[in-house]
Amino acid sequence: MPLDVVETLADLVRIPSVNPMGRNVTGEIYYEHRVTDYLESLFRQLSLPFERHAVAPLRENIIVRVEGSTPPEKGGPVLMFEAHQDTVPVDGMEIDPFAADIEDGRLFGRGACDIKGGMAAMLAALVRVADERPASRPTIILACTVNEEHGFTGATHWADTYMGRKGLKSKLLARSPDATIVAEPTELNVVVAHKGACRWRCHTGGLAAHSSQPERGDNAFYHMARVLTVLEQYARDVVPHLKQHPLVGHPTLSVGLISGGISVNTVPDRCTIEIDRRVLPGEDPDAAFTHAVTHLNSFVTTGTPIIHDKPFMLTKGLNNDHNVPLAERLGQAIQHHAPNAGEQIGVPFGTDAPHYAATGSPTVVFGPGSIAQAHTKDEWIDLNQLKTASEILYDLVRHWDE
Repeated sequence: MPLDVVETLADLVRIPSVNPMGRNVTGEIYYEHRVTDYLESLFRQLSLPFERHAVAPLRENIIVRVEGSTPPEKGGPVLMFEAHQDTVPVDGMEIDPFAADIEDGRLFGRGACDIKGGMAAMLAALVRVADERPASRPTIILACTVNEEHGFTGATHWADTYMGRKGLKSKLLARSPDATIVAEPTELNVVVAHKGACRWRCHTGGLAAHSSQPERGDNAFYHMARVLTVLEQYARDVVPHLKQHPLVGHPTLSVGLISGGISVNTVPDRCTIEIDRRVLPGEDPDAAFTHAVTHLNSFVTTGTPIIHDKPFMLTKGLNNDHNVPLAERLGQAIQHHAPNAGEQIGVPFGTDAPHYAATGSPTVVFGPGSIAQAHTKDEWIDLNQLKTASEILYDLVRHWDE
């Protein structure tokens, strides 16, 4: 049965799949399991083989397969599509995040742009391939993963599955795909390179005391102020000059969260910050962490107690050293439908893509929508771009062996 890409996107947006982003929250809108159930129901209606892989409570990857002309078990090619099921939180949104309202050729709602639009485009193309069965088509694997927005654990789990690490196995795919396309809003251009990230928590300690006698305590905030001054200088004067990449520019460092203290009349004995260090393609996130810690420890004055936790995120960037032929092939399909798009670009944000590229599968990032609309208070996607993206993906499959 044909799948209407706009109706499918509206269905997906109406199903909350909010990532709690590490916060201690509860409610009906959180986690991806409702979207996973919707996808399972769809795949059952289409009589397509699928698997669900538990990653965490209420969080499962779901993978579906559409057979190619020659099965991969007999040497046939495999093309993988990937889209994440989760969205960022809805705090501060000025529209109904789950209404999927349509106005002036745009569909509004949380996830419409990032990345349920890309998922809908992939689903519509996948169903069309299953219906029309074009000659010389590759086997298509669509992986819909969890927790992209706060740790990439779904992508890591699936990459481990088809690489056979940690004892994980998939009956739908026993080897790395010949090519992988990850859905993200790229305005129908092809992302061949992007940054990765190293994130960690840094703490300063002190001694609690009553604020009426602060001299009896040791204020952890004041220690953190010295840390922040050094980090500001490091981020401004050192990090941007460490390396350069022709498509994504220079690395960056930013402090995004700070917490500490229990009351205004208590001298705080602990302060915590979270640090985000964006790494270039080919740059080692572990080495970036070590460099930052070494610099900080060498410049902060003696007597400031600093503790660095191990990074809670270490993800490499996407390198353009093995994916250019795939980008060119996809670019040709794009040109037939969107002559002003299809450019090979680099972007500063991260995606699931490096986890698939690490398995040896040439991987690019592609999808409808603009990153400028992602995560916004009135998130939306252009429906013409949505429809075009689905046509592009179908044509890529249809002409795979040409």
